[in-house]
Parts: sequence; C-alpha cells; structure tokens
Amino acid sequence: MNSKEKWDIIKAEFVTSAVKPEQYPKPALPEIAFIGRSNVGKSSLINSLCRRNQLARVSSTPGKTQTLNYYKLESKRTIDAVEERANFFIVDLPGYGFAKTGKANREQWSGFIHKYLSGSEELHLVCQLIDIRHKPLDSDVETYHWLINNGINVNIVLTKADKLSKNAAQSQKALFKKELGLDDSRIITYSSSNNSMRGELIARIMANLGAE
Repeated sequence: MNSKEKWDIIKAEFVTSAVKPEQYPKPALPEIAFIGRSNVGKSSLINSLCRRNQLARVSSTPGKTQTLNYYKLESKRTIDAVEERANFFIVDLPGYGFAKTGKANREQWSGFIHKYLSGSEELHLVCQLIDIRHKPLDSDVETYHWLINNGINVNIVLTKADKLSKNAAQSQKALFKKELGLDDSRIITYSSSNNSMRGELIARIMANLGAE
C-alpha cells in the first residue's frame, strides 16, 4: 500500500468547548475521545496527530483542560484514483487525577465526563493515554475498567515512548498488556516528539470509524 492509499489527516480546527449536552457541536459527527491522567501528553499527541503545533494548547500545569474540547478533523486517502474523505471530531477530555483542584471541582468534572462517555451516540472509540514510563496506576486501571464495563471501545496509547529505550518500551507495553488483559490490537506506543506510530494510530482511528 502506497502512502496515498493510507488515511492521513489533512485538516484540523478547534470547534468549541462544552460541559453539557446542549453545548455539543451541531451538526453531529463521529467522535474519537482522548482521556488520560493530567499531564500525560494529550495536547501534544493531538498536535502531533494533526501536525499542528498550536492546535491544542500544551500546558505545564496539570489539570489545565477543564472542558470537553472538540476538534474537527478531515482525513483523506486515494485508492485506484478515487479520493475518499471523512470528517470526524476528536474530543479532548479533562485529565483525571487532578492534583491542584478541590473535591467539588473534581466531582463536577467527573459528572460531565461520565455523562458524555456514557451518553454520546457518536462516540466510536476512546483512546486512553497512559505515560509509558510508569507502572499501571490505580486511576488508569479503574478508568479502563469503567470504560469497558460501560461497553465503550478502548485503545490504550502509551505516550512518551521516546523517553525509554526500545527494549524498555517493549517491556512496559508487555506489562500493560498483562495487567489489562490486552492484545496488540488494543494497545499502541506513541511519541509526540518524533511522531512515531502516527500512521498506525490514524489507521486504528479510521478503522473504528468504519472507514477500513
């Protein structure tokens, strides 16, 4: 398969922020949600995926994202001289494990995050981001099982893979596979600094959108 036959993201733009259903963008599009602990690198990954350095704001302050942030993406591929295009939303969710927020805020955010995840009719996949450098944390494991128990399709994305050697990254991937009961189709490593595995993540996203 040549590069034109593979899906690529050719356009991306921020659309809106929301905390309740009536604020979700219209018209609706298929959605891919990104969730993870604060400071796991969601904004950097979105920027890497879209090749737009300033699309999602990268902050050094954990818990900076406090709303559902919608980004409209357009993807394209060409097969047998026929061009195909698809539009969808990436939804950037607030990080869990908020280090510097009060209990009331945590409960409020948890409420609208759960409402979105369990209620969105357009949600096709949740990419749960986890820092590859750490062992599985309770909040990561609990979030994963909550998603699965609610019938949500999940793919684990181990971020910051460039921070480890290749062998160490593979060992960490094997640890997460064992801990969460995953096969290779449900987990991927990613480095936002060098865009490694960008094409594979796009392929997985498009497959879950039914655009195989």
